[in-house]
Amino acid sequence: MLKYDFLIINRSFWPIYPVIGESLLRLAEKISIDKKVGIVMQDHVDIKKKLKESCRGKNVNFFPSWAISKSSSSLIVRILDSFFFMLWVVFILIIHRPKTVYVSTDPPVVVPFIVALYSKFFAAKFIYHIQDIHPEATNTIYKINDYIFFLLKKIDNFTLRNATLLITLNEEMKSQILNRLEITKKIFTIENPSIPFEKKMMFEEKKKGFSFTGNLGRLQRIPLLLETIKKYHLKGGTLKFYFAGDGIYANTIFEQSKINPLIEYKGLITSEEAAYLSSKYEWALLPIENEITKFAFPSKTSSYIFSGAKILAICDKDTSVGRWVINNRLGYVVNPQITEIIDIFFKIERDELNFVNLNMDRLELKKRLNIDNFIESLKSKILSI
Repeated sequence: MLKYDFLIINRSFWPIYPVIGESLLRLAEKISIDKKVGIVMQDHVDIKKKLKESCRGKNVNFFPSWAISKSSSSLIVRILDSFFFMLWVVFILIIHRPKTVYVSTDPPVVVPFIVALYSKFFAAKFIYHIQDIHPEATNTIYKINDYIFFLLKKIDNFTLRNATLLITLNEEMKSQILNRLEITKKIFTIENPSIPFEKKMMFEEKKKGFSFTGNLGRLQRIPLLLETIKKYHLKGGTLKFYFAGDGIYANTIFEQSKINPLIEYKGLITSEEAAYLSSKYEWALLPIENEITKFAFPSKTSSYIFSGAKILAICDKDTSVGRWVINNRLGYVVNPQITEIIDIFFKIERDELNFVNLNMDRLELKKRLNIDNFIESLKSKILSI
């Protein structure tokens, strides 16, 4: 069987994960014009049927594996899912022998390590796209045994040292990687993109209220946010909160929406529907645990930029997320304290927040975060090795 010139390995993929999935699909389509390209991913929706219906993926070969978990699944199920995906990756690598491999931290540590071993044995090149720094990011959610944590770091350090090219999201994450391991090779930063939304989907005149779109998981301070919203409404607050997405707190929010008419849960929606929701209301919520901002950056931020909503970040100001909102003049950052957040909610309700030079057109940011710019940056780095 002929070798592949280029193989993309990313568990999350189009159309379920429309931003990164769409980006990698477009990247594969561009490179496949003159190279043999394959994609290894998990199949949630009969990917080959969807590709055919959408006339996508021409000249790209797909190697889908079964998906047995989702963002709201238990840790054990997610580990089993990652292990099964790892076996599938091993099989595809050995059978198809790609010359160059792109792998991200989805899933983390073990699959990139497999790719690093493969590159050693078969003299292949590989690009390691660090979307989240693990095991540190995992350790902020689940406290890992010290010995296991040490072992996982050793494994990931091997991958980092042997990667042909390293890419991560921002300078904060780049610094964390360099603090952990002295690497002489250059680490490139490429921010995650957003898909530009059609003008007809965007609201110029926004309604008062808050939207939250994305993962309703352990790192998004959902219990704190729900407790704050409850107390704000008990104190007479009148603004509504609209949630969309999936995660371990999705059912909690759904239950709250049944007893509180000022909370609405939209369920798991498409990126276009999320853009519509975010652009409809004045404020987009961005709660995030402080510690995780050293090792990851919330993917919803790019979509919030294109929605035109002001961003209310709930985290310390001296975090990568806090600095990003402040430096780009995108909204307001409030400390993750219930009394302070309630105070901000009331100030927003009464139009008492004053902004200096609020960046509402965001032209430079939109240009930088455009999906075509992301794909071209990624493509140029890949073809340079």
